[in-house]
Amino acid sequence: MSDSRPLLLLAVESIFPLGQLTATPGALEALSNEEMQSALNRHASGDWGELDQHDRIENARALRNGLRLLSAYNSNNGTRFWIITEHDRSVTTILLPQEY
Repeated sequence: MSDSRPLLLLAVESIFPLGQLTATPGALEALSNEEMQSALNRHASGDWGELDQHDRIENARALRNGLRLLSAYNSNNGTRFWIITEHDRSVTTILLPQEY
């Protein structure tokens, strides 16, 4: 993260490596630290949020085969956002869908 907010810390044990944690400018503007923190903890524990069954199955496959992981959440004001962990687990990014 490139602003002056406190660093995000995991409150749960992650079921996969997250790598470097980043957030896009849009996510930093639209989301509170608490919303990002809560969603990041859910993502790290395998709670993929608001995904359909197909995407949940894809995440199960991604965990087994080292592919990209995607979670989708809604902020308190209804802003949709994603968390993506890259296939090599080097980076996890919080972003708005339109920034993908």
